[in-house]
Amino acid sequence: MLELTCAVAEAVHAARPATRVLVDDRPDVAWAARSRGAAVHGVHLGQDDLPVADARALLGPEAIVGLTTGTPELVRAAEAQRDLLDYIGAGPYRRTPTKESGREPLGVDGYPELVAATALPIVAIGDVTCADAAALAGTGVAGVALVRAVMEAEDPGAVVREVLAGFGALPSRFPYFPVIVKYPRDDRSEKS
Repeated sequence: MLELTCAVAEAVHAARPATRVLVDDRPDVAWAARSRGAAVHGVHLGQDDLPVADARALLGPEAIVGLTTGTPELVRAAEAQRDLLDYIGAGPYRRTPTKESGREPLGVDGYPELVAATALPIVAIGDVTCADAAALAGTGVAGVALVRAVMEAEDPGAVVREVLAGFGALPSRFPYFPVIVKYPRDDRSEKS
């Protein structure tokens, strides 16, 4: 996993140096990659991963640290850690085969309450498509995360451009475009 992270960071940096690379679920891998000089900027944590405070302590104040949420209670808990977080992910937008959260899909109507509960930028995730971007932007979310919509596209760049057009531009509350390195769920061994 460490080698993959370093390779992704190198490829992303070569293609677009301003793009931020985050590691999904594994602050230890993000730390190790950064220690090797890789352009890895932070981590996105799930609710069952290393606590936010520990990830922040490991990666330092300049790292980007995000946290998965999806209910008003989880958003309020994240807000209580606002000084340690840079953003929160909230979902699922709709049911997705990519990652089962156990939470009910939010749909467009579920996001305004979450946005109102925090000063942190919220990124909508969970089977979001290009067609959803404008409606989600209207809820106050700062951005969207797409997995299958990009990975299955014939032209991933066109997908990204369409999503950005749905937002009118990158929102000022979320001024970077991150790439999150995800690993298959069955490859979470100690081998890093």
